[in-house]
Amino acid sequence: MAPAARGLKSFVWQKLKSAVFDDFTKEEEWKVMLLDDYTTKLLSLCCKMTDLLAEGVTVVENVYKTREPVPHMKAIYLITPTKKSVDGLIDDFINKSSSRYKAAYVYFTDFCPDSLFNKIKASCAKSIKKCKEINISFFPYESQVFTLNIPDAFYRCYSPTLEKTKDKDAVLQVMAEQIVTLCATLDENPGVRYKRYKTEGSGGKEKEAILEEDDDLWVKMRHKHIADVIEEIPKLLKDASSKTKAAEGKLSISALSQLMKKMPLYRKEISKQVLHLNIAEDCMSKFKSNIERLCKTEQDLALGTDAEGAKVKDSMRVLLPVLLNKNHDSYDKIRAILLYIFSTNGTTQENLDKLIQNVHIESDSDMIRNWKYLDVPVISSFVAQQHKYVRRDRSKEETFQLSRWTPVIKDVMEDAIENKLDSKDWPYCSRCPPTWNGSGAVSARQKPRASYREERRSGARLIVFVIGGVTYSEMRSAYEVSEAYKSCEVVIGSTHILTPRKLLEEVKSLSKPKDMVCIKDE
Repeated sequence: MAPAARGLKSFVWQKLKSAVFDDFTKEEEWKVMLLDDYTTKLLSLCCKMTDLLAEGVTVVENVYKTREPVPHMKAIYLITPTKKSVDGLIDDFINKSSSRYKAAYVYFTDFCPDSLFNKIKASCAKSIKKCKEINISFFPYESQVFTLNIPDAFYRCYSPTLEKTKDKDAVLQVMAEQIVTLCATLDENPGVRYKRYKTEGSGGKEKEAILEEDDDLWVKMRHKHIADVIEEIPKLLKDASSKTKAAEGKLSISALSQLMKKMPLYRKEISKQVLHLNIAEDCMSKFKSNIERLCKTEQDLALGTDAEGAKVKDSMRVLLPVLLNKNHDSYDKIRAILLYIFSTNGTTQENLDKLIQNVHIESDSDMIRNWKYLDVPVISSFVAQQHKYVRRDRSKEETFQLSRWTPVIKDVMEDAIENKLDSKDWPYCSRCPPTWNGSGAVSARQKPRASYREERRSGARLIVFVIGGVTYSEMRSAYEVSEAYKSCEVVIGSTHILTPRKLLEEVKSLSKPKDMVCIKDE
């Protein structure tokens, strides 16, 4: 049985089943499974221990750590083709007389270099019964979101300190190879288009909430506006409570018996809803009056109009209240200054210096100045190399006043589906199949999928990849566009996930030497 996952997670699990576990379908003996850090995270995203037990795996161990030998059991090694992981494999069989396991079945997530393969061959070839490359080099973060787990990609692609090195080309090559494994997993052979641009250089006991794809309420709520969440969850609680009271009103023996059977389910459902209500209320507790004003300022500067649609005539007058407010931290003020600069298409050096000095952000000033490496005109004399992307008119769409901004990537998704992307701005690397016409028609190469979204059998898939990080609002856009265009599912991915603070820190790092940059994994 496949785990109760959706979308990409389900595809990855099905591929693991067919590429790894189907090799043991005729064997009824228990097996040990060895993972490294990468594959531990990969499996945790797409299956549970019960799913592994169903496949005959009784123990899961870390290949890096010292372990007790189990010589009567076979071992499945699902590992990355790295020296550290291969050394862990070799150590288990280096002494033929004291091997830790009966035999090894080795599955690499990606292409194994000849040097490592020859090392295995010379050290423990007789103990290995099978060796395969299964080509899964991405993480299924959500049903329609993937990451490549390259947290330093932003720095390696955009830092001017690496201009004379081959670091950027190397990481781009790695990304390309990883995206190929995504397409292979999805059984897709897509047309490819791209855009590069030239640059100038509570009182109770605390409990840990696990938010995952199995949680239907989390899947339903995770990309909704907080105002909708706060309104919807209490309704669900009220419905669940009324159902329980209605059941309690039936006093027959059979009715009471049925109620007793259902009570654990009711308790579990209500507990889950209370959990999400607490999370939502915790988010709302951060939303104080000063935050509301900050959000209004950000929206006005980003869109160039206020909530009533009137054009912002003096951006500096909109910015100043944020800079003078002592309740905002430096990150909030830096974001507001950046939006001001973006809205005015750059500012003067004198004005920028004054803003930085008056707000006392000298130590973090590179969070602003380094946007020049992304071809953003921080100083008005800077001539940008790219023309501004023409936005879609969304004036008639209903939005919350403090969430009026729509990510540019949503325009790109919709234009791609409607076949409206300009080929000059978005040239082809490879052409789409001739039957793709923007309406959702697909080529005959696509096979019907028995277990995943039956309604999309006749539809198409748009895969969007962003180099250097993807935001949660951009992830939300993929679901919104998929919902609006029933004939096309949008899958979005990136090297890693970005938050506003993380983006500013990564921009700040661009001017630092490589050996002084410390970028944490997501």
